[in-house]
Amino acid sequence: MKKIAIIGSGPTGIYTFYSLLKNRTPAAVAVFEQGSEAGVGMPWGSDSNSTMMLANIASIEIPPLFETYIDWLRGQSPAHLARYGVDSETLHVRQFLPRILLGEYFRDQFLRLVTEARRSGFEVEVHESSPVSDIHAMPDGVLLEIDGSPVAQHFDLAVVATGHVWPDDNACTRTYFPSPWTGLMEAKIPPCRIGVLGTSLSGIDATMAVVAQHGTFTEREDRSLEFQLTPGHDALRVTLMSRSGILPEADFYCPIPYEPLRVATDAAINAEIDAGAEGLLDRVFDLMSAEITLADPRWSQQIGLSGMNVEAFSEAWFASRHANDPFRWAEANLQEVERNKRDRHTVPWRYAILRLHEAIQEIVPHLSDEDRVRFSDTLAKVFVDNYAAIPSQSIRRLLALRKAGLIDIMALGTDYQTEMQGSRTAVRVGDAVSTFDVFIDARGQKALKTKDLPFPTLRKQLQAAGEDIPDVGDDYTLLDPAEARGRIAFGALPYLMHDHPFIQGLTACAEIGAAMAKACMGPATRIRRRLPAVEG
Repeated sequence: MKKIAIIGSGPTGIYTFYSLLKNRTPAAVAVFEQGSEAGVGMPWGSDSNSTMMLANIASIEIPPLFETYIDWLRGQSPAHLARYGVDSETLHVRQFLPRILLGEYFRDQFLRLVTEARRSGFEVEVHESSPVSDIHAMPDGVLLEIDGSPVAQHFDLAVVATGHVWPDDNACTRTYFPSPWTGLMEAKIPPCRIGVLGTSLSGIDATMAVVAQHGTFTEREDRSLEFQLTPGHDALRVTLMSRSGILPEADFYCPIPYEPLRVATDAAINAEIDAGAEGLLDRVFDLMSAEITLADPRWSQQIGLSGMNVEAFSEAWFASRHANDPFRWAEANLQEVERNKRDRHTVPWRYAILRLHEAIQEIVPHLSDEDRVRFSDTLAKVFVDNYAAIPSQSIRRLLALRKAGLIDIMALGTDYQTEMQGSRTAVRVGDAVSTFDVFIDARGQKALKTKDLPFPTLRKQLQAAGEDIPDVGDDYTLLDPAEARGRIAFGALPYLMHDHPFIQGLTACAEIGAAMAKACMGPATRIRRRLPAVEG
């Protein structure tokens, strides 16, 4: 049997293993997980999340494994769900639930996957608490090292499914957290001035993890929340910070699965790609504009879409939020989206943007250097803002904190600096300096390059081959160096974000896993993409 190593047992690794099982060709599979429990995945683990941290994906959107997420939830005891504040009687497919519950689902499905694979003739080994420290691609196979010690067996194929990469815990102190996932859950945060860099769901989740130590949320009859501060904790103040100083939208109602695009189709976009890089971004924006206008002519006329370029459209997208107090805007947006959910009403222009982001992403590797910068500064921000809309409950919690006088938002602009001043962190914007007793960097995952790989031998092999960014085929196997071709499937999301900036969701994990499972059939038949590294 073919010997396959899966490095990482989060969603990408699980969907890869599941696709191998569905292919019905028995193999010897060894799963290596650096954590103590295989199958959970870092974003969903109980050691890096509190029960207040919500997943911004619902069952209706999660690619099922042996059973859907909602069916698994309905099989749990009411008492177990109640521990996470979930009422078993009100479960539904569009519900946003604690991250830890989703981690339990993946863990349960992983254990079932191991059992089913063994029943189907697979040889399966699961190595927990086994961080892979190096990968050697050789002419006769792949050799792994665990904590510096070589694994005895060679593998025919190694699947790199290591997921998100956050700063090392060693960068964490009692007052500075380089990400929400570096010790924040275990830390005892005193009531003090707290700065959170990032206003997306990660920043909001980090805020909730802290304030939960200093008070409680109580739900009213109208579903609004009230935050009651623990007596003696009056020094608690939280400042959310971002360049724009705006809050994300609450998640909105729309049909799932997505309806097909009618103008910006794959064929239309590919035709523009084939026409060349010169003017590609603007030509595809014309397709995008036509798609939005067809979906929502009134809104398109209202904002003057027909006369816009990508810069003007991006400015118009965020204009109302820049013009209003962020909390008042958030409250109005929350009322709107909740009303639309109740009425099952879809806002056409929002839905059009949601369906466009993955289709238009395909042009990124083909853009000129100038247009890639333009895309990053404009449409990429619009798309991320649209598809990363956050749970309504997260907005309610923010509003409750605001009403209690415990939270504010700071707009940093593009020119700001952070620096440590003893145990505190200072944020400088122009001549103004704000100092925080505790600081949390919650800006989210950044695209990584070959130089960032934690596997020294593979890193050197890729660099020797001139691969500033790992280049992969249709099945995500590395195309260079020659020793790795067809032997290493590379599905580590941060390294794929340069040309696919929206690749981070569970749907992408499932698609990548299915593609990597095909690598067992042989090497890639064609190059998937080629994108030079951009400095910065």
